[in-house]
Amino acid sequence: MSSALLTDHYELTMLQAALRGGVAFRKATFEVFARHLPDGRRYGVVAGTGRLLDALRDFRFGERELAFLRENRVVDEPTLEFLSGYRFSGDVYGYREGECYFPGSPIVTVEGTFAEAVLLETVILSILNHDCAIASAASRMVHAAGSRPIIEMGSRRTHEMAAVAAARAAYLSGFGSSSNLMAGHLYGVPTAGTAAHAFTLLHDSEKAAFQAQIDSLGAGTTLLVDTYDVAEAVRTGVELAGPDLGAVRLDSGDLAEVAYAVRAQLDELGAHKTRIIVTSDLDEYTIAALAAAPVDGYGVGTSLVTGSGAPTAALVYKLVARQDEEGVMRPVAKRSVGKPSRGGRKYAFRRLDGSGTAEAELVTIAGDRPENDRPGGVRPLQAELVRGGEIVGAEPLEAARERHRRSVAELPATARQLARGYEAIPTVFDE
Repeated sequence: MSSALLTDHYELTMLQAALRGGVAFRKATFEVFARHLPDGRRYGVVAGTGRLLDALRDFRFGERELAFLRENRVVDEPTLEFLSGYRFSGDVYGYREGECYFPGSPIVTVEGTFAEAVLLETVILSILNHDCAIASAASRMVHAAGSRPIIEMGSRRTHEMAAVAAARAAYLSGFGSSSNLMAGHLYGVPTAGTAAHAFTLLHDSEKAAFQAQIDSLGAGTTLLVDTYDVAEAVRTGVELAGPDLGAVRLDSGDLAEVAYAVRAQLDELGAHKTRIIVTSDLDEYTIAALAAAPVDGYGVGTSLVTGSGAPTAALVYKLVARQDEEGVMRPVAKRSVGKPSRGGRKYAFRRLDGSGTAEAELVTIAGDRPENDRPGGVRPLQAELVRGGEIVGAEPLEAARERHRRSVAELPATARQLARGYEAIPTVFDE
């Protein structure tokens, strides 16, 4: 399926005007960055780059797309002729997925002709704004959970394809699995799930429902025990499955109080290894509040797929350099009140101290590795993703997952605080 119409109308009208004005094939550099992080967040997480590369590969105007544009008089015939042969032939650089970012971080740089690069604005931003927001929220939840696993289960709380992207982004940030089978099919995200209240209500008794589930899935399954009476359900579950019952799930009430009672009951029944999984509108704050409770895992839905209050990463796609009539690349920048930009193609590095802890995000237009007289040195943050229109930066999702683990571990301890505060490290611009 073509991704070419995942764009805004005005990008095509700009293209038409640029073609008429004779400037469409001037070289141009666009950058994706955030002017700020969501209020009080300490860091952001880059996610969606893999999906972006897939969308770029499929960004083609075929007969159906051209027919739609023609029938609706979106652009004129010369522009349609250009679009019929559209192939992005430029270069793309960016932060790798899983990397942390900060205000001003040039997380994607697109270099090509204006005609080629301007058309990519909306599809790039729609993918990255969503996936970065979800991954950033997921990362906070993972660190709130500590060593306890989390399953992503928000598919029923968002658009069907956003659910797939959210599951991918959550896994990248450290979630253990997802309930979404399409995420497993497309991206290899581990999937998990057992039964809902409807399964219990279907049967003539809770005991019959549990027996059917155990017969089908084995004693290691997870039984949902709060359809009727929790204590009675726990007792029935252990009676049927024995001490090897895998887990019980709590989905309502005061989760901490109920978890303590259930743990005591399980231990009394000899089911010492049976785990307690909690769900019910969790976010990073409720997860952190359950840290002392006898909880063994979490299931997170609505809060995860809505970015836990920050459903967009507020990324923008701005022209920062363009070729003049003499063929020289010139920096350009907005001076709009409240929405300024910095001209010139940026390069990014992270400065580390002697223990390997990040101290600052260094952004320069020089391109050279910044001089650093500190023992930790600096490391470059951008990688080549597309070269001459060919994708060269694709990688397995597991690589991004491991990178995120390392990137967060590199940040100061304050980065993992949930309380509102400033960015974990400052962004330093060297122009």
